[in-house]
This record gives sequence, structure tokens and C-alpha cells, in this order.
Amino acid sequence: MRIIVFLADGFEEVEALTTVDYLRRVDVTVDMVSITQNREVKGSHDIPVMADKTIDQIDSIDGYDGVIIPGGMPGATNLRDNSRVIEIVKDMARANKLVAAICAGPIVLKKAGVIEGKSITSYPGFEDQLSGGIYQQQGVVRDGNIITARGPALAVDFAITIIEYLLGQEKADELKKRILYKA
Repeated sequence: MRIIVFLADGFEEVEALTTVDYLRRVDVTVDMVSITQNREVKGSHDIPVMADKTIDQIDSIDGYDGVIIPGGMPGATNLRDNSRVIEIVKDMARANKLVAAICAGPIVLKKAGVIEGKSITSYPGFEDQLSGGIYQQQGVVRDGNIITARGPALAVDFAITIIEYLLGQEKADELKKRILYKA
């Protein structure tokens, strides 16, 4: 199991790193991928993070089981405006692989054309940029292979929902127990 988490300057650190951490705890290989030539990416709260790869090192989605888009500003717009990111999101959706986004991240899914008729959510205030999706007020929304969440406080629930999707309820429950999660 291998997942891409895209990082662009201005990404929301909690959303990206919580998801990466929890996926790695259940033995999912996660490649943090910078969308520039620079592997060091600065989050929206000035925390520098060293990506595992740059986007130029992703030749195809073969060998990957999904993609995760963190929010944060201007991180989400930087991801949305990157044609290679959009191409990879489209390819993942066409292959019925995981496509997940949190906070402002669903604007990337909109540009990729993968939310049409799908139940989705986002950070409040982005609803008008997500036409075509069936907007929900829930914290985390899953519709088939599309998983979206509202914001930083939902990062743990977002990660757990992704783990449930990828590995099943038992693995998600094991992680919940290990991290002392109480819903």
C-alpha cells in the first residue's frame, strides 16, 4: 500500500503530518511529494518539512493506491494551480483509487473534475467553489473512493477514515486504541 501526500508552500501542517504519521503507524508507505524542485516545503505556519520526493519523480500512478491533498492557504491554491497535481488526481479517480482532501483541499478535486455528483465537505467558506458536489456539513465525508474533511481539528478523523477505507475497520480500530482515540 503506497500513498502520495502532496505538499506545496502554505500547506496546513496538522492536516498533512497527522495523516502521514497515522498512515505510517499502520504500515502504509507514504511519499510526501513536493510540487517544486525543492524538497523543503514551508507550511502555512512557517514550519519547514522535508518531502520524500519531488513531483518530477512521480512518473505515473502505477504502484500508488491513492493521493491525499492537505488544505492550508495558499497551499491548496498552489496545488490546485499545478497541472501535474491535477493530472495525478484525475488519474487516481479514473483508476478508482483513493482521492482524499481536507480543509481547502477539495478545490483541487473540483478543478480535477472528480467531485461531480459526489458527497463532499470542506472548510467553511469554500462551498461556492465546489459546485457539482453534494455539499455536506459533516466533519468527514466519504463517497466511494472520495474522502473529504472540514479542517485541522478533523485531521485525526480524516486519517482514521482513510485507514478504514484502505485497510478496513479492524486496522482503524487498532490505531484508535494505540493513540487513545475517543470518539
